[in-house]
Amino acid sequence: MAGVETAQSAQVDNPKTSSVPAEGYDKKCIFCKIVNNEMGTELLHCDEEISCFRDIKPGAPHHYLVVPTRHVGNCKSLSKEHLPLVEQMVKTGKEILQKNNITDLMDVRFGFHWPPFCSVTHLHLHVLAPASQMGFWSRLFYRPNSYWFITADQLIELLNSKGEAN
Repeated sequence: MAGVETAQSAQVDNPKTSSVPAEGYDKKCIFCKIVNNEMGTELLHCDEEISCFRDIKPGAPHHYLVVPTRHVGNCKSLSKEHLPLVEQMVKTGKEILQKNNITDLMDVRFGFHWPPFCSVTHLHLHVLAPASQMGFWSRLFYRPNSYWFITADQLIELLNSKGEAN
């Protein structure tokens, strides 16, 4: 996976300049530190709700992580109230791809690792493109309909059904 780390220059959108930790900050969370500019990671997008940066172990030529700017637990802890947040994460992921000249959204993978198979408990959407260029291990690691990876569409459907079941 690390072999696909090329000198891709991603377009930057609204980088955060404040180093003051925001409300909802978990000082032990690596993604909270990244969003608050404590790690020196380039933020490709950052606003009050959503932040985006490159994955350190890319599984595709374009591999971004879209996270809530405030700390939110993993996808298993979400409720129907989080639906707009997840939808905004997907929208931001699509915008980042389009700004980086990825226009074939049929060759993209959007998804989340399902607990306990996520290494960071801060909610994060994997955006991988082109999916057709993912290597063997990446195809396995980010495989839809597996025990360890759920697509964004599947999570949205699951969150929608939570309200109906209650």
